[in-house]
Amino acid sequence: MGRCGAQVLKSLEYPAISRIADGTEFRYERVIETAGARRSRRENTMADLGIARVTKDADAANTLTRADLADVAHRRLGLSRAESANVVERVLHHMCHALSEGKNVKVSGFGTFILRDKGQRIGRNPKTGIEVPIAPRRVMTFRASQIMRDRIAKG
Repeated sequence: MGRCGAQVLKSLEYPAISRIADGTEFRYERVIETAGARRSRRENTMADLGIARVTKDADAANTLTRADLADVAHRRLGLSRAESANVVERVLHHMCHALSEGKNVKVSGFGTFILRDKGQRIGRNPKTGIEVPIAPRRVMTFRASQIMRDRIAKG
């Protein structure tokens, strides 16, 4: 078991097929890498690239991961698994880069990642009651678009 609470399924016979909650089937041709293996800087950085994982987290079935996004790109766009993983990584990289430069990121129909600068303020340690200065900082918030909020409300 690795740090992320996931384990590579080495005992599968390949090709293997697994099914997720929405009925989508995943076909695994082979294990590409070993979980926890060190990667060089030039290799893909996607944590789940080509690996079947089992998590003990109850919310894992309700979580959309990078690997899930890459698999959708693979199935719907016809890209190879490596290409689809690279596309997902590049999009996320560009979003992170824009945020790190102080720009807000807006994805139409999805929402906006907003950066806010908070000034210094005085906080209080709830255990001891001692006043402590809280340093100024930049925080990121996410505001869902109206379309997204409507879809979530419908269920």
